[in-house]
Amino acid sequence: MEMSSLMEIDGALGSLTPPMPSKLKGKSIAALTPDGKSAPWVEKYRPQSLDDVAAHRDIVDTIDRLTNENKLPHLLLYGPPGTGKTSTILAVARKLYGSQYKNMILELNASDDRGIGVVRQQIQDFASTHSFGAKSSIKLVLLDESDAMTKEAQFALRRVIERYTKSTRFALICNHVNKIIPALQSRCTRFRFAPLDSTHVRDRLHHVIQAEGLDINDDGLSAVVRLSNGDMRKALNILQSTHMASPHVTEDAVYLCTGNPLPKDIEQISHWLLNESFTAGFKYISEIKMRKGLALVDIVREVTLFIFNIKMPADVRIQLINDLADIEYRLSFGCNDKLQLGSLISTFTNARCALVAAVK
Repeated sequence: MEMSSLMEIDGALGSLTPPMPSKLKGKSIAALTPDGKSAPWVEKYRPQSLDDVAAHRDIVDTIDRLTNENKLPHLLLYGPPGTGKTSTILAVARKLYGSQYKNMILELNASDDRGIGVVRQQIQDFASTHSFGAKSSIKLVLLDESDAMTKEAQFALRRVIERYTKSTRFALICNHVNKIIPALQSRCTRFRFAPLDSTHVRDRLHHVIQAEGLDINDDGLSAVVRLSNGDMRKALNILQSTHMASPHVTEDAVYLCTGNPLPKDIEQISHWLLNESFTAGFKYISEIKMRKGLALVDIVREVTLFIFNIKMPADVRIQLINDLADIEYRLSFGCNDKLQLGSLISTFTNARCALVAAVK
């Protein structure tokens, strides 16, 4: 009797246990999603070869020639984000090593621990070993965001570069070259990647638009190019996010998705600043900020660009730009928006007074 009761309880417990799925075992949700749908366009359309790099043909051709002649030096690539620094050096690695590309490079990013211990252990261990079977016997150490390395690690790296030059090349990538110690800079060939020209950004976006079959008009494309400010990564992110939010990519859709003020809104705000009284200007700008969800720092930046397109005496323009820069600086520290809006209107009131005085 007791034995049969135990068997019934065991059977009941077994029925409550959820069965282990056999087909999905060991697979993640990401693995079931098609790569074309899940991959961000920034990675999906990253250049795979030096010919695919959108701009900086003089730099790319120089590096390509050095690679072909087997004279690749240590490299220091610097410049603003999204200008092709990492893509260029990864394309060089693919050309050098082919299918052995993953085994022949050591890639460290700012997210990794790159103190003096990593330089003395991980980097030194990788540089000191010899590799066989690849096209090139020279290995590559890629240090992305190298301006985030500590001074001690940079000084240690200086000695490692000297010691293993015969077997290893080092490529340092950074945004701010002044944060790299002079001893490292002198050991590398420096290349500056400037912000991309709007023509190159537009050409690359045309390629993505055709590949994805997007519904976009000329105004929408111009808005993406303008907001990217020469950053190809930013341009692709804006294009993808706007496409996901709206099936038809227009100028209004781009500005709405990114939260930037529309050009017509900036013209209206500039008109109020240049013509309305302090009280009326404060009221109108506060209303449009609330209604459209605009940030004051974005308004200040766009109004500053607008100032360059209108005629006024040089001394008035200089003072106005200087005051706008002070307002943006204070906003970056989290100062009160209402006080800074009052400061913005006061700045333009002073400029108007100066303009009247100049006419007289």
